[in-house]
Amino acid sequence: MNTKVDLDKTMIDRTPVSQTVARQIQKMIQSGEIEALQRLPSQRQLAEKLGVSRSSLREALMTLETLGFVKTYSGSGTIVCDPNANPPPDSTHWRYAKRYDMSDVFEVRMLLEGRLAKHAAQTTTADDINILKTATDRMEAAWENNDLIVNVEEDQAFHQHIARKCRNVLLSQQYESIVPLLIETQRQPIPFTAVNRMAESIAEHRAIIKALHERDANAAEKAMNLHIKNTAKCAGVVV
Repeated sequence: MNTKVDLDKTMIDRTPVSQTVARQIQKMIQSGEIEALQRLPSQRQLAEKLGVSRSSLREALMTLETLGFVKTYSGSGTIVCDPNANPPPDSTHWRYAKRYDMSDVFEVRMLLEGRLAKHAAQTTTADDINILKTATDRMEAAWENNDLIVNVEEDQAFHQHIARKCRNVLLSQQYESIVPLLIETQRQPIPFTAVNRMAESIAEHRAIIKALHERDANAAEKAMNLHIKNTAKCAGVVV
């Protein structure tokens, strides 16, 4: 598969400003424009440089902190993490810790997304299969291009498309209502230490697609639950 795709154009129509900003800063770090252990400019300065609001910048920095690119210290600013650290500082950062335990969110995912996949198997069309395959291919390409931001965006696009195929409107609405929490669990287990996890995750996506394509509802539910269980394990959560 040719992975030399233009990832900057992958999500152009659906990417929030904060995610675009996160991708810009990610490039600055990976290109060496901002070096490891270097302190980022103040939020005011950086927001002005990037031409965005400080609220969008703060959201972008929280995303980058979850992914292990930066670490924000109260009163001291934001420092670029050393990519050679194993694992990078706070690679298990959980921004919702004051409200929800990460294990609770994964438990909800197990209860909800398996059922959504089961329903989706009854309604999935050839076009849906192509959409899911494309999202998975882009997710894999982003990983191989070291673009963690797009990797998670395409992962979320995959799961959200399945949720929207459910005929039970209430189930779909429940999923949509907790999307921010779900996205954070998808950012969380980027495998700094379990280096083979991404290949396994991609394979699990393809197993889900196969079950949906075959309209095997039970297999789709089982494949989704296994995927979420393994993702949770990589994040240090047992469900």
